[in-house]
Amino acid sequence: MSVIALHAKQQPDKNDVPASNRAPLPASPAVPLAFSLRGITKGFGDKTVLDGIDLDVPQGQFVAVIGKSGCGKSTLLRILAGLDTPSSGTLTLAGGSASERRSRIMFQEPRLLPWARIGRNVEVGLTGIAKGEVARDLSLQILQAVGLADRVGEWPSVLSGGQKQRVALARALVAHPFILALDEPLGALDALTRIEMQQLLERIWQQQAFTAVLVTHDVAEAVALADRVVVIDEGRIALDLPIPVARPRRHGSPETARLEGQILDRLFGRG
Repeated sequence: MSVIALHAKQQPDKNDVPASNRAPLPASPAVPLAFSLRGITKGFGDKTVLDGIDLDVPQGQFVAVIGKSGCGKSTLLRILAGLDTPSSGTLTLAGGSASERRSRIMFQEPRLLPWARIGRNVEVGLTGIAKGEVARDLSLQILQAVGLADRVGEWPSVLSGGQKQRVALARALVAHPFILALDEPLGALDALTRIEMQQLLERIWQQQAFTAVLVTHDVAEAVALADRVVVIDEGRIALDLPIPVARPRRHGSPETARLEGQILDRLFGRG
């Protein structure tokens, strides 16, 4: 493990999560951690957004982070992706080299370059890693994985919203990241396209075995995709819930509905 963010200011553990709400850590060193957060705090002026976050995530796990607007979940994701730094606490990533710790983030908007064709947009994800023919080959391979190999030479403007998000996903995955951070990437899609994209994301995650951290407001989406759902409330972890449902999961099944209800109860202070 390699500590990449360390701040001298130490905070007491403020996560008052009941033991029954904590997901079990891996019982065997055969499942090493992808990353570990210890005492992570983040403040903006006099406002505390994250307040003593402790979280261990095994390699290859799919974690969904959910909470009300302003609870700190996107800030946590940005810290994990290296786009922001905590006010205090430590972030520890597995691996020794930069390539072993490579992370990518996917946003709600595709953020494609309108002046670049689809293949070139995907190659942007290989900046500093590969170029030329190698980059073109890798770009085509991942476009095949997301079902858009036949659109490699087209412009982003001719694609639908769902297709643009497929390109954004391909760009995030072309470098085979160790950690993929997803910030509401499907939030702007219609219901059917969203389910289709959920299935695509799950399939590629299973194939590439990266660690996925998804921020979402959609409880059903969190339960459909994640091995574990973490609820953040007022900057603290309020619930850490394993999702022990076999894949592929059926939307609206009794098992998933029960888990969705448990998460909603915690979000809205019921029960």
